[in-house]
Amino acid sequence: MKFLWAVSALLLGCLRVDASTGPNIVAQPPGVSNQTSAVLSCNLTDSSLPVGGSHWTHNGKVIEDSKSTAGAHFTVHRLDKITYSSGGLYECVFLTEPEVKQTIEVKTLPHVAAYKHSEHGNEQDKGVMVCVGHGYPLPTDWTWFKVEDDGQVPIVNGTSDKYEIKSTPNKTTLTINALSIENDIGQYACSGTNSLGTSSDLIQLRVRSRLAALWPFLGIVAEVIILVTIIFIYEKRRKPDEITDDDDSGAAPLKSNSSENHKEKTVRQRNSN
Repeated sequence: MKFLWAVSALLLGCLRVDASTGPNIVAQPPGVSNQTSAVLSCNLTDSSLPVGGSHWTHNGKVIEDSKSTAGAHFTVHRLDKITYSSGGLYECVFLTEPEVKQTIEVKTLPHVAAYKHSEHGNEQDKGVMVCVGHGYPLPTDWTWFKVEDDGQVPIVNGTSDKYEIKSTPNKTTLTINALSIENDIGQYACSGTNSLGTSSDLIQLRVRSRLAALWPFLGIVAEVIILVTIIFIYEKRRKPDEITDDDDSGAAPLKSNSSENHKEKTVRQRNSN
């Protein structure tokens, strides 16, 4: 039994020695927080270790223009302009046997954007507004406000059946039940917060009357009624003129027949003489 314990201790000691003497990468800076630009670098301290190349990754995806086949033990990646899309996990990767890598965190303020800056709803229906979050780290807290003349009024989830808020790190949704023209029209603000700060965006909500959908139909009906009325009046005025024309055309042949009868009578009188 003592022999087994001794063997186990020896193997554990060997593993610790291998771990302590393994390749070491010095990353500079260790992390970036809320900066506009940065230069990331990695130095593989074991200069005797063969290197087949290196590259950088951003959130697990290889940065193509960072690939190098040189056997250098030092690599640099420049971030000339850091935005919310630049944030995340950067890794320098050295192609050794086995492959070694080191991670640098680049943190940014959250970026909050409304999915649609203008939303429409019908009276007594539901109104739904959505905001999405970007950046690293993603927002950990979401808040909604109704923008009033005297400031922003927080909307608290669960205080009544009127409002319902559902949030994940990258999205938040505000649902307003039974929309009211008098109370719900206006601007709403969504706000997302991470460890570095807060960002927000605005949404304009418009509420239409339930009768609003009928106005186009009523307009078409009115146009049809007006058109039928015009046609009816036109036909009504045209009919007396047609009757007069018919009377005139019927009288002309009678006059012609009378003239012919007079001529025939005159010829007979001459023949008799």
